[in-house]
Amino acid sequence: MILGDLLGTPVHDDDGVRLGRVADARFVVDGAPHRLMADARLLGLVVSPHSWSSFMGYERNSLTQPWPLPQLLRWRHRGSFFVMWEDIAVLGDRSVRLRPGYTAYSPALDRKGQE
Repeated sequence: MILGDLLGTPVHDDDGVRLGRVADARFVVDGAPHRLMADARLLGLVVSPHSWSSFMGYERNSLTQPWPLPQLLRWRHRGSFFVMWEDIAVLGDRSVRLRPGYTAYSPALDRKGQE
């Protein structure tokens, strides 16, 4: 599956209740380096109930300029959450379904850009 095809896909809980749309994906770069970089693996997805557009990097807590862009984007993505790859039960062409008992984490990143 191509990541661009996944963005905007509706996300539902295990009961079929719509939670929002896929707004972003988080990757971790780890493992032994191969030529230029280490392998990247999908850590999870960011789900937004109001907008499936990108955070444009403003989920990082320390970004506040240029005003009012960070405030506007944070408002558009209010209620967004991050869900780990392990909490995704079904990744289909037309929807994503989360497993029962999934954990919704904050989508915010710290100043270092890490969870």
